[in-house]
Amino acid sequence: MSQKINVAIVGLGFGAEFIPIYQQHPYANMYAICQRTESKLNAVGDQYGIEVRYTSYDDLLADPNVDAVHINSPIPNHAEQTLKALRAGKHVACTVPMATSVEDCIEIVKATKESGKKYMMMETVVYAREFLFVKELYEKGELGKVQFLKASHQQDMEGWPDYWPGLPPMHYATHCVGPVAGLLKLEAEYVSCFGSGTISEDLAKIHNSPFAVESAHIKFKDSDLSAYVYRSLFDVARQYRESFEVYGSKKSFEWPLIEGEDPVIHTAKKPEHEIPEKVTTPDYAHYLPEEIRAFTGHGVYNLEDNAHLSFVQGGGHGGSHPHLCHEFISALIEDRDPFPNAWQSANWTSVGILAHESALQGGALIQLPDFKSL
Repeated sequence: MSQKINVAIVGLGFGAEFIPIYQQHPYANMYAICQRTESKLNAVGDQYGIEVRYTSYDDLLADPNVDAVHINSPIPNHAEQTLKALRAGKHVACTVPMATSVEDCIEIVKATKESGKKYMMMETVVYAREFLFVKELYEKGELGKVQFLKASHQQDMEGWPDYWPGLPPMHYATHCVGPVAGLLKLEAEYVSCFGSGTISEDLAKIHNSPFAVESAHIKFKDSDLSAYVYRSLFDVARQYRESFEVYGSKKSFEWPLIEGEDPVIHTAKKPEHEIPEKVTTPDYAHYLPEEIRAFTGHGVYNLEDNAHLSFVQGGGHGGSHPHLCHEFISALIEDRDPFPNAWQSANWTSVGILAHESALQGGALIQLPDFKSL
């Protein structure tokens, strides 16, 4: 390609992880960075040799050389910054979740269509090596008919800054909704969720959300499948776990209970003691351009002196970061929707938002908007 995509990264905390990937991607130009704190902006810009720097997001969007923005700002800023970028004629990749309200999800889907630009929510789990492994089994027919999907995201967020304390568990649910919807490209139709237990009063009062655990069932549209997902953030004793499990008629895949152990494949119609078998999940760097394959195994935040909580607790996010960047850039080069696109991202994000509403209503069934036809 003679033309490369000029990418600007917004937010340089976790966002710094993606800078060297874009710098080495054959069809991307890591053009600009944006950070409100000028000292941090210049430190990162100097470290990676990026000349174009902005402390103002509006100034960045006014730059005609910027083709696409990759937003890594705090969750409360996602919707506003996404809408501004789309309306300024920029493509958008945004870290999860898409927004904090269903109304903002609707607005983003509409703005994507009106602008003709691409939107991708950078959901790590659907590009992690474990998900790619299960996807490969499914596409080869080894799972047989998929009968049920399950996922969890349990994490101790005590001590996390800013907006995290007391956050309703399902308000950050895309890491478990994404894989159960994404494997078969299913659309969530309605959800029912129960809250269980209570967190400390000082945390509960921040968002008026008392629950220690929220567990939801998702019914998928035009499918005989449903999925079960559960989340916890505070006052639950559990090692970090982002699990994804799928049960098929021929084979089933189960996540290990302890981080670092191998997952299990169950194969039907074998003698009972031979049904389960531990497997090693392969890496899928061969899906990527050679220049960025190494990033499935290491990144900026692997370094002991440069740790980031979301990366350390997340086990490196399953080697997903170069796959996310490659999917986004490829979609722009090929003029196609990325996965997940705007309506899929809105659907996954809204499952969590509406699941929390359901929990507050004692498990009421709540319908999702039809984002696809907006």
